[in-house]
Amino acid sequence: MSCPGVAAAPCLWRLRQGVQRSLSARGGRIGVRFRSSGMTLDNINWAAVDRIIRVDHAGEYGANRIYAGQMVVLGRTSVGPVIQKMWDQEKDHLKKFSELMVTFRVRPTVLMPLWNVLGFALGAGTALLGKEGAMACTVAVEESIAHHYNNQIRTLMEEDPEKYEELLQVIKKFRDEELEHHDIGLDNDAELAPAYAILKSVIQAGCKAAIYLSERL
Repeated sequence: MSCPGVAAAPCLWRLRQGVQRSLSARGGRIGVRFRSSGMTLDNINWAAVDRIIRVDHAGEYGANRIYAGQMVVLGRTSVGPVIQKMWDQEKDHLKKFSELMVTFRVRPTVLMPLWNVLGFALGAGTALLGKEGAMACTVAVEESIAHHYNNQIRTLMEEDPEKYEELLQVIKKFRDEELEHHDIGLDNDAELAPAYAILKSVIQAGCKAAIYLSERL
């Protein structure tokens, strides 16, 4: 349908009205298609996808705040470029999940302000222990996130691997990059951090709690 000349405004008005009627008919949700796959808001397990996108967005946001805190303390040291490279990848992860939230009309967790503060504090606090402390934090967090992504991959594979193919590709790619960050942490003396085993356990317990809460709130 074309809208040449003076007819453009009425045409746009009709288009807007059509979208509003579509939204109303679907309870406010747009029947969008996820790129080339058959995944739409009409044929997915809405509860599962809603939970996955919300918690993954929260996790990537928290990871960004952790790296931001680390860079404040260690950005000008020799390990600064290493942290910055990992942070840049986390920014890409967050951007993608922000886009998916818009596409699938998923609300963010109400705990975003808390993850903002706690993430930055965790990053800066562990960085104050030195490079080893920051890298121990990276190992703990990235290991937790990779495990979490593996659980999501398993869930979607059991549900319908073809229907969720593109979402699976996103999660698998990010999982692999989180594992790379984990290995970078080990290569940069994470295990030499003070009380490494205790520090790692405490951080991972916090990650587990954050995942649980962000899925539900």
